[in-house]
Amino acid sequence: MKMKLALGCTLCLACFSGHAEVNFSGFASINAGKVLSGSGVPQFGINDPIFLADYPIVSVYDEDISFEPETLMGLQFSADLTEGLSVTGQIVARGADDFDAKFEWAYLSYEINENWTFQAGKKRLPLFYYSDFYDVGYAYIWMRAPADNYTWQIFNYNGINMLYSGSIGDWSLSGNIYAGKEDDDDNKLLSEFFFQEPTREIWKDILGGVIQTSNDWLEVRLTHMRYTNLRYRSGEPVLWEGSDERDGKFYGLAVNADWGNFFILSELNRLDLDGNLDTKMLTLGYRFNSITPFVSYADFEGEGEDAESHETTSFGVRWDFHSSAAFKIQYDEVEDNSVGLAVSGDSKAITIGIDMVF
Repeated sequence: MKMKLALGCTLCLACFSGHAEVNFSGFASINAGKVLSGSGVPQFGINDPIFLADYPIVSVYDEDISFEPETLMGLQFSADLTEGLSVTGQIVARGADDFDAKFEWAYLSYEINENWTFQAGKKRLPLFYYSDFYDVGYAYIWMRAPADNYTWQIFNYNGINMLYSGSIGDWSLSGNIYAGKEDDDDNKLLSEFFFQEPTREIWKDILGGVIQTSNDWLEVRLTHMRYTNLRYRSGEPVLWEGSDERDGKFYGLAVNADWGNFFILSELNRLDLDGNLDTKMLTLGYRFNSITPFVSYADFEGEGEDAESHETTSFGVRWDFHSSAAFKIQYDEVEDNSVGLAVSGDSKAITIGIDMVF
């Protein structure tokens, strides 16, 4: 039904292409992987080793080779309605969701002038540097954005935002101010993985901002967001210190440097929510023409005794064998340092794949 709806909406848009300039683009990732060894999480009944490659999507590998966890295909379309008005949509079908096609984005844009653009609708929540192109594997070096850093259960929102684009001297400058809400009545990460019962996750009163600047070799991105969290497990409200809601504040810094062949990618984030949750990521890579080896480290550290704590060290190679496609192979070693809040245990895993854009 979801696939029929998505295709039907796309066909309807194509039918009206006579009234607007409609552009289509797409992306795909064909990935396979398996766990080489691991501990599982026996205290939660998970006795066999697993590798949680992607938190929001819940892409899980086990000891059998599988293509489903991270294989996906996406279609993006944009209709230019002239006079600064446009509509954008993005449909994604994921193996982790049995390839049910869903709208990830659906929003309108109005270009006020050469610097400011107003947008409204469903968009990706811009918490992290790679949030906007999280699904487009071809856009980054790894098999996936480092999971310990990109862990949050909510990654879209419905609302409004204002974009700014300009420059100061040799530096480009962009900004984004956004507000909205997300009500996920059956959050996949919480329902299927953490609590193993139907869980509704609500982030309301979202208000955030992003500012990003870059020159020819250095890029810096700062972000801040605040929101109010409500949660229902099996229909019953979750209480935190007697209240059914709690306030969260997110802070993020990304610094990337690229000297042509050698590059450094880094992110540092903090979520203040009943204590601090800190994540960080550091990647070093070197381009040998079309082949780019890299090493990466990511870490998630909660505050308090036996808080959620895990880290991943990764080694990989990207080969740009085609102008629109890249082959990747990556080895990940996860160390899960928590007990009561253990996620998936220790593991060693290998994944390979091809990312494409078209």
